Amino acid sequence: MPYRAPVACLRHQDERMAAVEHNGWADERFGAVADAFSRNFTEFPELGAAVTVFVGGRKVAELWGGVADERTGRPWAQDTAVPVFSCAKGIVSLCAHLLAQEGRLDLDAPVARYWPEFARHGKEAITCRMVLGHRAGIPALDDELAFDEIAAWKPVIGAIEELRPLWEPGTAYEYHGHVFGFLIGEVIRRITGLTPGAYFRQAVGDPLGLRAWIGLPAEEFDDRARLVEAEGRPEMPGPEHLLTRIVTMNGALVFPGVDVPHGWNDPALLGMELPGAGATASASGLAGLYAAAVTGIDGGRRLLTPATVADAVREVSSGQGWLGFDAGTRWGSGFLLDSPSFRPMLGETSFGNDGAGGQFAFGDEESGVGFAYVANRMIGHGDARANNLIEALRKSL
Repeated sequence: MPYRAPVACLRHQDERMAAVEHNGWADERFGAVADAFSRNFTEFPELGAAVTVFVGGRKVAELWGGVADERTGRPWAQDTAVPVFSCAKGIVSLCAHLLAQEGRLDLDAPVARYWPEFARHGKEAITCRMVLGHRAGIPALDDELAFDEIAAWKPVIGAIEELRPLWEPGTAYEYHGHVFGFLIGEVIRRITGLTPGAYFRQAVGDPLGLRAWIGLPAEEFDDRARLVEAEGRPEMPGPEHLLTRIVTMNGALVFPGVDVPHGWNDPALLGMELPGAGATASASGLAGLYAAAVTGIDGGRRLLTPATVADAVREVSSGQGWLGFDAGTRWGSGFLLDSPSFRPMLGETSFGNDGAGGQFAFGDEESGVGFAYVANRMIGHGDARANNLIEALRKSL
């Protein structure tokens, strides 16, 4: 018997209350997920959100509610897509592992095997595995590129070719932000002839009908959810700090600004391929991607073999990063792993990626789960909304 999500309340920032009906369903066994989804709207300043869960290739929960566009009051719909920031890294990483599985990419070979111009300034021995584990020593660009240059792709690739590692590649790690996506994306392009967003749609997204893109099509702009920043989000360090340079590409991208010029609601930004942090997706699209990876969906074949998943979830990096921070994260080859103090998942066969607005998606081979939570009110990186849903899922399993 399906479980119908209850009516709940949504607290706006001005403290007004408005009743919001949560749409969708969950199998009776997964009613706790629906209850947790409802509680998020009362315990947090949630605006609009959705969660989808697959188990064994079958959808067992799909819930959505709230407001997709605060300016107009347009409600969140079943297939509403929203910018999901670094969930893009999971899409790019899955594409890299598909190519490795096909024998077209050796993750432990030098990047220069596929991209000869990369082999400059001490980068000759850097492998894709080092990049996927954030260990390559090149977390940020040195060049200051304009927005239009980033959108053009090739100027970023040229800037990466001229980078000099900040540390001996492979000996330390630090989050590689946008460089991650462009570097792995260029390897994908060299092998397939397609940029990573285009390759993903051709190889995975279109065949499976997934509502997930790196480079949002123009026909999807009007129906997407618009982001809103919650009050009290932590401030970024100054513009010269390496963390700020990593996240903003040396100031070319404003973060977390959403309605400033070229902010994260701008169609010009969402429409270009920004493969480290520029995905737009629905909850069902992301959950379907991870479900397809570990089990296949609706009777289809699984995308990744058990051997490929085992390779992806082998820990590559954890603990204190090069900047001296320890956020409690554990990294495999391109994926965030089960990280109890930051992003608890379901166990050692879990792998995924989260977004700066609180979005999160992962798969788990042992339980056959594909999960995704997306939202448009940006509370904070690693906030508790997705964690609450995962805890409910864990109890349901």
